[in-house]
Amino acid sequence: MMRVVVIVLLGVHLAYAGTHSLKYFYTGASGDIDFPEFTAVGLVDDGQFMYFDSNIKKAVPKTEWIRQNEGADYWDRETQVLIGSRQVFKDNIQIAKERFNQSKGAHTVQIMYGCEWDDQTGETDGFCQYGYDGEDFLSLDLKEMRWITPVPQGVPTVHKWNNDRADLEGRKHYFSTVCIEWLKKYLEYGKSSLQKTVSPQVFLLQKDPSSPVTCHATGFYPSGVTISWMKNGQEHHEDVDLGELLPNEDGTFQRTSTIRVTPDEWKKNEFICVVEHQGKTVTEKKIRAKNAPDDSSSQRSSFWQWLWNFKSQ
Repeated sequence: MMRVVVIVLLGVHLAYAGTHSLKYFYTGASGDIDFPEFTAVGLVDDGQFMYFDSNIKKAVPKTEWIRQNEGADYWDRETQVLIGSRQVFKDNIQIAKERFNQSKGAHTVQIMYGCEWDDQTGETDGFCQYGYDGEDFLSLDLKEMRWITPVPQGVPTVHKWNNDRADLEGRKHYFSTVCIEWLKKYLEYGKSSLQKTVSPQVFLLQKDPSSPVTCHATGFYPSGVTISWMKNGQEHHEDVDLGELLPNEDGTFQRTSTIRVTPDEWKKNEFICVVEHQGKTVTEKKIRAKNAPDDSSSQRSSFWQWLWNFKSQ
């Protein structure tokens, strides 16, 4: 019989203590696609609080705390900013297609930007990265105050943007000051919900004795969780696949780790799934592995002016 033990590490620290982040993800797409041409998502501490796409043409709140604290003027500004960003992304896709010598097919340009703040040390950081068709295209090195690219097709844009020192200084100010101010404001808005700590539920799932075993942690908040495996008391990393962190509809998160071993190996060894959340160890948790969890239950606008196109002239 397969011997599997679950150790759940729970925590007592508030989510509000530590490093916090404000992130935005913009995605522009072209070609024969069945989803919006442009989408934008905003997240605080990895939890979504706003959404926009080119079909609905409207920025909308996704949490009660932002809905209660920002009125119509805020959402009108966000909407206008994102409507303008859509055209920039359309232009950038066309420019990138020309540089990569592409004329057909579906293509995407993405940007992730935002900032982080450590409320213990006061340290801050910012980031801005562009991608094309899922690969790195451009990134901003704030320490060196310059743009860099891993591909030759990004060089003309890097030269253009690095020659504009006023723009670089403006971006530095945005990421070190403006973005941090908005992050702190959002954290204050959502203090009651963002401070919560919700422990994960852990499920061990296996379709049949020859299938991989999945350790599924779900329903936890904040998002920081570690899932690992031990074999006979030793850390075990072989044939282990860690899944992506995914949001649940109730604002909590889920993540899985799958291990592949033969039934005979299971019988001869003791495997342990270790789930760590917020740093404290609790070992008296009953294993529940009969059924899969029900996942369904469970001045920023100033940045828009820097969503330049990729042209070198």
